[in-house]
Amino acid sequence: ILYELKNSHMDMFILQDLFLEHEGLTAQIDFLVITPQRNFVIECKNLVGNIEINSKGDFIRTIRCGGRYYKEGIYSPITQNQRHLQVLKERRSENDGKILAAWKNYLFKDFFRGLVVLANPKTVVNDRYAKKEVKEQVIRADQLIETIKRMNKASKESASSLKDLKEMGERYLQMHIEKPITYIEKFKQEELED
Repeated sequence: ILYELKNSHMDMFILQDLFLEHEGLTAQIDFLVITPQRNFVIECKNLVGNIEINSKGDFIRTIRCGGRYYKEGIYSPITQNQRHLQVLKERRSENDGKILAAWKNYLFKDFFRGLVVLANPKTVVNDRYAKKEVKEQVIRADQLIETIKRMNKASKESASSLKDLKEMGERYLQMHIEKPITYIEKFKQEELED
């Protein structure tokens, strides 16, 4: 994902592994990509097996093992990313007055988009029955840059300057909390993601 972003030939500020906390809620954002028109919260998934997304938004993984196929449900990365967006939204306006916070929250959906990017090139995604809004959020790594360009082109917002992008990035970096992760916690996180 980082390779795709760095080789996009687009103006952007990239933050990776941003950890935010707000009133007991936490978000570990894989990538926050700040572009002149929009900001993208990217949840990166390197899943083994094929993924089916049904009409209810359930993610079902099929894995082949020993000549047999096994199906299992996995936690929705869209739900996970929606939580990340919510924590980011709350964190952005926590020190503002009520009117400014309400205004920022109202505009949030215009400036922030969530994307789930599947990094494993061998994973086949079947989203035939998925809702349109789900299809728009789940993409493969090779579609990332084109998706960002398309979404930015559709934006009605005026473009921010490079100086503004850098300042926004620095503000988000100031919100970042270093969180020490033990090997046991890391193992548990990897089990949940698989």
